[in-house]
Amino acid sequence: GMLALPVLDADGLMVGIVTFDDAMDVMVDEATEDITKMAAINPSEKTYFDTSVFQHAMNRIPWLLILMLTSIITGTIITKYENAFAAIPLLVSFIPMLMDTGRGNCGSQSATLIIRGIALDEIHFKDLFKVVFKEFRISLIVGAALSIVNGLRILIQYRNPSLALVIAFSLIGTVIMAKMVGCMLPLLAKKVHLDPAIMASPLITTLVDTFSILIY
Repeated sequence: GMLALPVLDADGLMVGIVTFDDAMDVMVDEATEDITKMAAINPSEKTYFDTSVFQHAMNRIPWLLILMLTSIITGTIITKYENAFAAIPLLVSFIPMLMDTGRGNCGSQSATLIIRGIALDEIHFKDLFKVVFKEFRISLIVGAALSIVNGLRILIQYRNPSLALVIAFSLIGTVIMAKMVGCMLPLLAKKVHLDPAIMASPLITTLVDTFSILIY
């Protein structure tokens, strides 16, 4: 609610002021940095058009390489079950849906809300178990809704009750796991003095993809 704050020296004499628009500039810079980190992009101090094409590419390549290489883990898990997939090829078609539901949707939803709560000083590390319990209850409702819809769709489309049950239970497990990872990682990052925004996309993507395949 103030227009400016005084800046004092060691003797308590005013040597300048920090105006509200100075503070707003810093806030915009910090928010921009968090947004880029959440999208797995190295932050840049320049605007979009002032940043060269080459620099844009360099800001994006490192995280893309990391995410691409970590997919080796999920690939290794899938190859261990190639006999099951060979026996029922239809199983493969549900992998993208399960991974996207966990990583890109459920995990990111929880992480976004927790990071926002941390930024507004509403959520602290001491609230970890409270947050986990709340997200667990949310995940049960969300998982049940998604599993019922998908289970019925598969049952109607493929006339295969066993397949419908496998997908339904896999969805419930994936949603619960993704929301647990999504809510805990930012709080743990804050506790060890890392930027919670880093956890929003890169690490959640890696962990949730791996666990989703294991559950499936």
